[in-house]
Amino acid sequence: MSNLKTTLTGYASYRGKEGHYSFILHRITGLGTALFLIIHILDTSFVYFFPDLYQHAISLYRSTLFGIAEVGLVFCVFFHGVNGLRVAFFDLIAPRLWSVPKQRFSTKITLLITLLMWVPASAIMLYNMLYHNFGWFGG
Repeated sequence: MSNLKTTLTGYASYRGKEGHYSFILHRITGLGTALFLIIHILDTSFVYFFPDLYQHAISLYRSTLFGIAEVGLVFCVFFHGVNGLRVAFFDLIAPRLWSVPKQRFSTKITLLITLLMWVPASAIMLYNMLYHNFGWFGG
């Protein structure tokens, strides 16, 4: 338990600016994506073993709370993927280009690309959620 406490204290106390925040966000988005995959594999197995439970899970996923969580999941997938490409580029393809200013700049570009993909996707998802769950926009 002391290792976990040391790790969490180190994550929270270090002041590395963009690189540190990118590292923490990469970890959090990776955990969020992994959690979704575990739940998805589990509930998909219900189709064969427990069809009634599968139908119940699907009705839960149509709720507003899960719709909002799904918007967050899309951010997790986008950021984790784009940041992973950034890390792979600097580690595998062009390690000679690594410098603190370039890391700061590339981290900001990573967040910009993520937001450019996530904002339209989340707008469509929120529109559909409001349309189907609340009857807005003529639903």
